[in-house]
Amino acid sequence: MAIKKEPNGRRSIQVEVEVPGTPEEVWRAIGTGAGISSWFVPSKMEERLGGELVCSFAPGMDSRAKITAWQPPNHMAAESRDYGPNAPAMATEWYVEAKSGGTCIVRVVHSLFADTDDWDNQLTGLESGWPAFFAILKIVLTHYRDMPVHGIQEPSFTSGSGEAAWAKMAAALGLTGAVVGEKRRSTAGVPPVAGTVAYVKHNEIIVHLEQPAPGVGMFYAMPCGGPIWAGLNFYLFGEGAAEAVQRDRPLWRAWMDANFPAASAANDSAAASSSSGGD
Repeated sequence: MAIKKEPNGRRSIQVEVEVPGTPEEVWRAIGTGAGISSWFVPSKMEERLGGELVCSFAPGMDSRAKITAWQPPNHMAAESRDYGPNAPAMATEWYVEAKSGGTCIVRVVHSLFADTDDWDNQLTGLESGWPAFFAILKIVLTHYRDMPVHGIQEPSFTSGSGEAAWAKMAAALGLTGAVVGEKRRSTAGVPPVAGTVAYVKHNEIIVHLEQPAPGVGMFYAMPCGGPIWAGLNFYLFGEGAAEAVQRDRPLWRAWMDANFPAASAANDSAAASSSSGGD
């Protein structure tokens, strides 16, 4: 969807998804810190007007916003100023609209005020990111509604190309060439992962998991400015979820460090190899 540009300088995008549940049930997934953590990223939220919402995308990458509207279970808004030096404030609004048949429309609207196109990439980047997370939200509300989540979030900012990073990750996880609806299983050398492919986008796949526990797995490798942002997120629920996280988190971190070393470490290794003649 194109950015909507208004005469007063407001620029906005919106993304929506239909999910199962009553407005109250859906609100608990988008209007509480525990709910947001169950399908998005680890989050803390002061559930009130004027409260703070903190979403943690990676170590040192917290997004902070102030809640500027609070009308559960149908509407809330928050404002953030952490999108970059001199960036205009970004307003994010959430709407929950009841539909017949026990479903709701969840709509997110991002907007900012600017006289130029300089910040349009911020809006289009947000727009392109929501469909994957909304796919997770739909699975969680369908199968794991109101259940506590046990999560693993292991990102790496590595050097090289996004295509090469994704090829390596997809091969290890048994996801090369995956299509929606297929059963897939990881290969030897990584902790067991198995489930049904639920969402496929270039260099990004979501799996409705059977292993390591019931839940959702998100796997990706994409450009992030200079480095490549490669990572995996697990949202696990029910019996065995906590044990799976305790067992597998250090294994995944070690695997990510070995296969997707931090860009600075990878560059230092390459320089050392070059200075020694590649021996």
